[in-house]
Amino acid sequence: MSLLLKDKVYTVQSTTAKRGIYPLHSYKLGLYRLPIKLEDQYEINSIVNGLKKTFVMDAFADRIYATYYWKEENMPDPDASGYKQVELQVQVEVVTGEVVDMIYQIYPVEKYGDTLWVKDYRKKADANAKMIIDTILRNTVLADRMVEHLVKTKKVSQEEALKELEEMTPLAQIVPNAKPKPASPPPGQQAAQVEAEVETRSGAKPGPIDVDFKTKLKVSETFTATSSGNKIKIFGPRKGNEVLGIWGEVVSVDFDICIGDGACIDACPVKVYEWAEFPGNPSSEKKPLMARESDCIFCLACENVCPVQAIKIFKKG
Repeated sequence: MSLLLKDKVYTVQSTTAKRGIYPLHSYKLGLYRLPIKLEDQYEINSIVNGLKKTFVMDAFADRIYATYYWKEENMPDPDASGYKQVELQVQVEVVTGEVVDMIYQIYPVEKYGDTLWVKDYRKKADANAKMIIDTILRNTVLADRMVEHLVKTKKVSQEEALKELEEMTPLAQIVPNAKPKPASPPPGQQAAQVEAEVETRSGAKPGPIDVDFKTKLKVSETFTATSSGNKIKIFGPRKGNEVLGIWGEVVSVDFDICIGDGACIDACPVKVYEWAEFPGNPSSEKKPLMARESDCIFCLACENVCPVQAIKIFKKG
């Protein structure tokens, strides 16, 4: 993940992040979104317990916190005059849910006292944060999720997906037995399923969306989103609400495949989608309308979480 994160680090300019509200009293924020699901509490606990010997681990509600400490010295001899030592830290916050956000903050070095003598603090803190992320992703249940995701989306073998994951996480420490079996659920309670089965409603067209639809279908009409005033192109013939076609030129959703589960709405960090009603549609009577299509940042979160693969994101230009 450190390789992917190189373009995902930016100076904090606001007090809100992509999902929820985060207290950003720091110098820099690193944010990366993984298009995989992590909601099972037993799996969340397995990450916390599996890495306790490597990082200081904690969890609260739907979030996991991994903290790494390291020491800096201004000279190698602790008995020398003027010797100074300071313990520094960086923390990665893992926000679980339909998608997984990996977030870290780099505080100003002044937070730790008279420490302006520390060399390359920001670079070291950034590298250590990425090391935490790489280690989490390589050694925990998230590794299995990422391999499954790569096999599904890139149509590669499990061995090829595992190799790609290793290339994505070059800073990972190898932690033996970091994936302990989740604790058994209390008597009488059934453990949550790791992957929910997708229920395709009667009458829905099977996925995935035809990614070449623009060369095969003509724009039959446009639809104006009431909330934004944006015009949305509709590709292919439409027959009332019974056959809807593919909506959107950049953020494209095949509404005849879409089952209206709302995963894309929850996953989108910039609120491109909003609900729209289509009474009588055989697959679902509500659809995620790309009302703010021009706001898309091409993170592909919606495309990757769609259980029936009804979404395709195209870059502009």
